[in-house]
Amino acid sequence: MKTIYLILLLVTVSNNLYSKTLQVGGGKEYATIRLAALQAEAGDTIFVYGGVHQGGMLISKLQGTADLRIFIIGQPDTEVIIRGGGNSIQFSDAKYVEIQGLIIENQTSNGMNIDDGGDYSTPAEFITISDCIFRDISATGNNDLLKMSGVDNFIIKSCIFENGSAGGSGVDMVGCHNGKIQNCIFKNMGSNAIQAKGGTQYIEIYANYFENCGQRTLNLGGSTGLQYFRPIDAKFEAADLQVYSNIFIGSLAPIAYVGSVRVDVINNTIINPERWVIRILQETVDESRFEKCGNNRFENNIIYFGNISTETNVGTNTAPETFTFRNNYWYNHQNPNWQGPNLPATEINQVVGLDPFFENFTNNDFRLKAASSARSYITYTGMPIQDYSGNNYLQPRSAGAFEFNDNTVVKESKESLFVITPNPASDFITIQLRNKGLQPFAADRVQIFDMLGLEVISTPSASQPPTGEGNLRIDVSHLPTGVYFVQIIGSNGACSIVKKFVKM
Repeated sequence: MKTIYLILLLVTVSNNLYSKTLQVGGGKEYATIRLAALQAEAGDTIFVYGGVHQGGMLISKLQGTADLRIFIIGQPDTEVIIRGGGNSIQFSDAKYVEIQGLIIENQTSNGMNIDDGGDYSTPAEFITISDCIFRDISATGNNDLLKMSGVDNFIIKSCIFENGSAGGSGVDMVGCHNGKIQNCIFKNMGSNAIQAKGGTQYIEIYANYFENCGQRTLNLGGSTGLQYFRPIDAKFEAADLQVYSNIFIGSLAPIAYVGSVRVDVINNTIINPERWVIRILQETVDESRFEKCGNNRFENNIIYFGNISTETNVGTNTAPETFTFRNNYWYNHQNPNWQGPNLPATEINQVVGLDPFFENFTNNDFRLKAASSARSYITYTGMPIQDYSGNNYLQPRSAGAFEFNDNTVVKESKESLFVITPNPASDFITIQLRNKGLQPFAADRVQIFDMLGLEVISTPSASQPPTGEGNLRIDVSHLPTGVYFVQIIGSNGACSIVKKFVKM
């Protein structure tokens, strides 16, 4: 049975009667993606078959249009691996290109490069990267899994970044603008998971999972050579960034504001930073040109930590007194007598010393229990609107990346009929079916689909009593790391409900 996700994919890649499908792989029309790209025109799809493809490709001026994008799509239900090379592919001056379903591994420089071809007046733009895996880089220096220089209007979604270079980033942006990084997983990075510098502006970092991401999980700013700024006269390393509804586990410092202004870090859950929670630094110093790091916000976050060096590390040439700290929920689980964080500005409506009561800390399930005082205490109507799971924040809202969902409350949305835990999951997921106060619901079948709409698991489910609730446990240990959709089919097909989970 095809889901709406597969239908949307087919509609997307078949957007024009005159478009071509250029097939890449052994025995196919084109031996490499680069050769296919030389022939691709607006509206075409480069379809890459499963197997290992050699990296080290340069693709210049691959350009679709707003109505006719060019797609590079990996064959569903197979591993489409681009291995080795200095980088897998360097896209220079690309426009209106969508890349889906590729695995990038073992490069010696950067995993993938996207740039403006050296002409700062014509950025690469309207680039979408989805459902890709960037992993196992064969480098130890300042090498990035995804390097973007002069890229505007982009989306990176539902991708996995793991095992990065000791001195590099998962995603490194130099002079990039108007972008979104959402629903991605970052694990085992070297220097940072995401770096935004060199005049980068208007980037949303939303609903991502970060685990053990090195020196600074998010380097919100940085240090850039003056000749690389885009625009060349930018007065900041980074500005107007939004960090919403993310989960952070480990790293020396999850959040680093570095030469950045107007950066909002709101409604995130931060777990066990190793040395600091926040760093405030200025590494590009020229008071006649650059604004001091300041006018940034840190609000509505849950910080669950042990004994660290200090909560906030403040460097010279910064303006820490201009920061806003509000509604944050601080809990030192190793020191019940801890008196509160060391902050450079007075925090408004601070909560200190109360256990947030996560649903299942051991399994990285950081949803809030009903007993948590971190839920529903914040009067706030700004961004973000949705939490890590895509549920709307309420009014008043909860602190952290998850809005509290009271199972006893009757909700009209069909999605209230089941929840998936843990999420992310490694070996098993438990589907909690429930109908308290709702119409009778019994599950006839459970299906799990990958991001390309292919069914990977289908299992009959014992029907649940119409007045009770029950759990169904499903083994997902054999599934590759990625994002999946669970679909519950009700009795006689009466209703169909879809939710997403992440396989680690």
